[in-house]
Amino acid sequence: QVQLVESGGGLVQPGGSLRLSCAASGSIFSINNMGWYRQVPGKQRELVAVTTSGSTINYADSVKGRFTISRDNAKKTVYLQMNSLKPEDSAVYYCSAVLKIRTSYSPLTTHWGQGTQVTVSS
Repeated sequence: QVQLVESGGGLVQPGGSLRLSCAASGSIFSINNMGWYRQVPGKQRELVAVTTSGSTINYADSVKGRFTISRDNAKKTVYLQMNSLKPEDSAVYYCSAVLKIRTSYSPLTTHWGQGTQVTVSS
């Protein structure tokens, strides 16, 4: 099986910074996309940032210039550096990975972490 374990959430004041980490483990053959999504109660989960195996990066317009996604392929870990945080960034942040399990013949499957709460408040 595959596990995605997130860390780094918490409470921060407006204008502050947080760094989220997500480590993938298990019977992973290869990882394509790794990314971060967020969700607030009553709303759909939305993309924050995603990085592909080819190093293409996409950000939601709302976080461009403030958030930076990075990836360590050797550690199977993706990071999200969040600066200049705003109250509207408050949400549960989920890590996602699109990967192949065990062999190159496996289909690509999407896996999710358990989520980490980020609260931006004074």
